[in-house]
Amino acid sequence: MQIPNADKMLSVNGIGLVTVAGFISEVGDISRFKNPKQIQKYAGFELVENSSGKHKGRTTISKRGRKIIYQVVLPLIRINQEFGSIYDYYRKRIKNPLKGRQAMIAVGCKLIRVFFAIMTKGVVFNGTKMIEDIHRPTQLPQAA
Repeated sequence: MQIPNADKMLSVNGIGLVTVAGFISEVGDISRFKNPKQIQKYAGFELVENSSGKHKGRTTISKRGRKIIYQVVLPLIRINQEFGSIYDYYRKRIKNPLKGRQAMIAVGCKLIRVFFAIMTKGVVFNGTKMIEDIHRPTQLPQAA
């Protein structure tokens, strides 16, 4: 059985056949999801509040499914220049820089959005377009 657009997912540098097969087997039929945020929640990237009684804890990302994303993202940010630059951007941005694992989760969510676009629209991965899609505020000119 041939899965449409699965070969286009392999066009992402640093993504192999095992990763593509794992993603497709976990997600199943991509048409049951209307947008990539649903897949992100399905993968375990939803917010969970740790509270009990009157105690109101911190809101964190659930740990369900994160191990798989870490195993994919860690080599991806080292091998793929575009995903590596996105990781560096999230780590070093001036306003609200992210910690290491937070930035890895952001890159993992971006990878899910890229896979969703490839599977639903049939487009080929374009790293420069992906980097341009990230909202980066322009730097203000420095005062003299």
